[in-house]
Amino acid sequence: MKERLLGYWALSWVGLISNITALPIIALIISYGPPLKVANITLAISLGWPAAIVGIVSSAALLAERKWGVTLTLVSLSMVISGMGPYSVVRLITLQDIYGIGGFTLLTTLLSTLALIYWCNPKHRRSIRL
Repeated sequence: MKERLLGYWALSWVGLISNITALPIIALIISYGPPLKVANITLAISLGWPAAIVGIVSSAALLAERKWGVTLTLVSLSMVISGMGPYSVVRLITLQDIYGIGGFTLLTTLLSTLALIYWCNPKHRRSIRL
């Protein structure tokens, strides 16, 4: 990398580790129980696992300093936000579990939004090798 970007390596590693651990956590939430079981299965298969897999690939590309890794990271974070945001709101309203899965998904949505803002910085696309 040509210029030093604050947090690049730390967020790349955090992204890789969190996406790898997201796969079994999503499976655990699917098997959790009857409340919203259909929604859990639907979101896990359509958005959860694909977003985690795209996140693993994008984090690996960021660690290899590939320019397309930033674009793939933006796609992965957008998938997480679009799936978990509405899911957390519905879960918080219907089940009032702020300290359970609803609060966890809301926190994940907020952290993903902050990460999306960080990765939208144009310096990332200018300073990474092709």
